[in-house]
Amino acid sequence: MLAAGVTVAIATDCNPGSCFTSSMPLCVALAVREMRMTTAEAVWAATAGGAHALRRPDVGHLGVGARADLVMLDAPSHAYLAYRPGVPLIAGVWRAGERVA
Repeated sequence: MLAAGVTVAIATDCNPGSCFTSSMPLCVALAVREMRMTTAEAVWAATAGGAHALRRPDVGHLGVGARADLVMLDAPSHAYLAYRPGVPLIAGVWRAGERVA
């Protein structure tokens, strides 16, 4: 799908019927391991890809006019989301540009 130019989104789909996880790092890790996505592709699909799927141009990226919802990681690379699922990496959280954690 990626090679064909399809916009891919990954998410938790947390529900008791088919997927009982709410862990985005696990979803990113599964996309890398099972779907053979690069870590950059998986992180993009978890952020901008999801925003595109929801038709939300105001989220999913950092830029002028974006809401500035973001999570800062205590990690040397975005790749740690895929290769260290279950390890607490969050150093800070911002919602609409305001630090909330």
